[in-house]
Amino acid sequence: MPTPLSRIPARALVTALLVASFGAQAVAALRPHVPLLLAATVGSLAVEGVLYRWHRGVLSVFAKSHADITVRHVLRDLLLVVALLRLGEQHRETLYTPLVAGLLAFYALHCAIQALSVLVRRTRTLPVITRNIDASALRLSPAPPVLLRRPGDRLLAFGLPATAGLLTTAATDDPRCAALGIALSLGLALLGLYDLVVRLLPSRRPASEREALEWLDAWLAEYRPTAGLYFSGGASSAYQANMWLEPLAQLEGRPLIVLRERFMVQKIGPTDVPILCLPKVSTLMRLEQSSLQVLIHPSNSGKTSQVLRIPTLKHTFVNHGESDKLSSCNPYAKAYDEVWVAGPAARERYATAEVGVEDKDVVEIGRPQLEAVRPYAGPPAGAGDRTTVLYAPTWEGWDGNPGNTSVVDAGENLVRALLADPGVRLLYKPHPLTGSVDPRAGAADLRIRELIRAANRERAVERPRESAELALRTRELDRLTTIACRAGADQVERMLLQAAPEPGRAAAVASATAAWEEAYWASLPEGEHQVVTDARPELYACFNVADLLISDVSSVISDFLASGKPYAVANTSGLAEDVFRKAFPTVRAATVLAPDAAGMPELLDAVRHPEKDRLAEARAELKRHLLGPDEPTSQVRFNEAVQALCSAALEHRARMAERLAAELPAEIPDQRRSVTRQQPARPA
Repeated sequence: MPTPLSRIPARALVTALLVASFGAQAVAALRPHVPLLLAATVGSLAVEGVLYRWHRGVLSVFAKSHADITVRHVLRDLLLVVALLRLGEQHRETLYTPLVAGLLAFYALHCAIQALSVLVRRTRTLPVITRNIDASALRLSPAPPVLLRRPGDRLLAFGLPATAGLLTTAATDDPRCAALGIALSLGLALLGLYDLVVRLLPSRRPASEREALEWLDAWLAEYRPTAGLYFSGGASSAYQANMWLEPLAQLEGRPLIVLRERFMVQKIGPTDVPILCLPKVSTLMRLEQSSLQVLIHPSNSGKTSQVLRIPTLKHTFVNHGESDKLSSCNPYAKAYDEVWVAGPAARERYATAEVGVEDKDVVEIGRPQLEAVRPYAGPPAGAGDRTTVLYAPTWEGWDGNPGNTSVVDAGENLVRALLADPGVRLLYKPHPLTGSVDPRAGAADLRIRELIRAANRERAVERPRESAELALRTRELDRLTTIACRAGADQVERMLLQAAPEPGRAAAVASATAAWEEAYWASLPEGEHQVVTDARPELYACFNVADLLISDVSSVISDFLASGKPYAVANTSGLAEDVFRKAFPTVRAATVLAPDAAGMPELLDAVRHPEKDRLAEARAELKRHLLGPDEPTSQVRFNEAVQALCSAALEHRARMAERLAAELPAEIPDQRRSVTRQQPARPA
């Protein structure tokens, strides 16, 4: 996202103050002028603190200009030494020579600490990152203090006594102040150097790469995973994997999660399933010798092709949601052994798209995640009989199609129409990627939020007393789902803290989540509109309290159909309504809204009076078409599909082993010995 304009003047002001401080310090050192020297030095140190606290982006600009923290700190101390030499009497150079030597020694120690810090970081960079696995055999240990790992912060902190001592000497003409300050800085540097040297001792280092890989092989042999979830992507795409955590945990056998990016280990939501992060391809290939049989892929990525090279595994694509968009029928899907879809609609979609996916490779499993969605229980009742409307638009997509999201062309009109009805409570939950491609979508999103805030100010509702209950439930849920890691913990330290979970934690998390959701909705003021952007509550929790969904052509519609409640789709594609319904089958049982939000009163009236709802039967039929039958449940079908593909993988391995045994000769001669026998004897 671009830098907000409001922050540019502040950064420019701070940069100008730093440059002015150094200029004033140089003038004060050369004249010399003690009051100006004091003010300029203190001012430059204060600006440095502001930069490191609030404007770290400016530091990278200085570094690219070869004016990093080391250069600035050396220049600051050098000007102080120049000032001392000019302030003192003649032949005072001999008196200050030890001080200069002490400063040089301090900077030498700073460079040594930085070199050792890099070495320590490399020894703590393991080829495998784990979570929910006891990896204590890798000699895991807490990370070094943050101050030793950040050169800028370290130089400011360790060098501050020396700078303060020099400044005090300039004001009092007492060299002992400078000597004391430099001695303190040297002492701090020596302590930091000692801490890092000890961590490089063989007994204090984590396991080497060879030892870590041997441990990985041993753990895989002991755990014997059967089916795994494979995921690779950016920081904002973790939700695509998180939606499959609960179905994966309920599978028969021994599930596993395989990641490729180190940062993604902490992005995966609460789960008891073991997590392996294998950044290197060579490490990933060790899965070939494991008992793992199936990998489930919720998304496509550039690194997917790497794991598809493992011949002993069967791969299936489950996607992270189904919609009528072309992205749901990506030609890359033909690279997998099977493609698992929710219901007949997706099977037909692949056949129509003609992207190379054969019908025999398509398996209908439903949507296991939707078991948390409660079915329709009648029109709004209680709590003032307000109608709760969930507006959950999708994002703009990569192709720039104006029909992808309704936020730009229709979002404000839809929200105004909903806010105009005093019996409506609006829940606005935008897609996390809204505005990431088209700035107009981001701007429209901000305007929609301001409309909601303005409407809440007019209602002037009071917060109920249940907020204390919500705080209690939040603490309980956080305790179960988060590991108490200090801010400076690195990956090795997190591996140590995030070992195998306690038995029964998954059930406790589910119970705590349900209690939190109940307390959350009870804590909201009656009738207050909400902008839901946090990780909690999740989308399905919003489904359960909503009486009506308004969305775009996306997987949100398919998922909401599990509830059987009315829904509407905004048509911003420019197509006529009949063409729009024909082009997108998920709209078949929806109320189509024009960009001007015409027809909103009639839609709300049908929600409040079910006898006026003429699309109820169509929704039930479309639900079966999109999500498959209710029995057996989606989780049962998902598990059956996994077990069937595991069996296929084992049969494939058996055939390959038989074929390899038949093709190899009974005895392969030792080529080295044969060559040795054939070589003539060398002359003496």
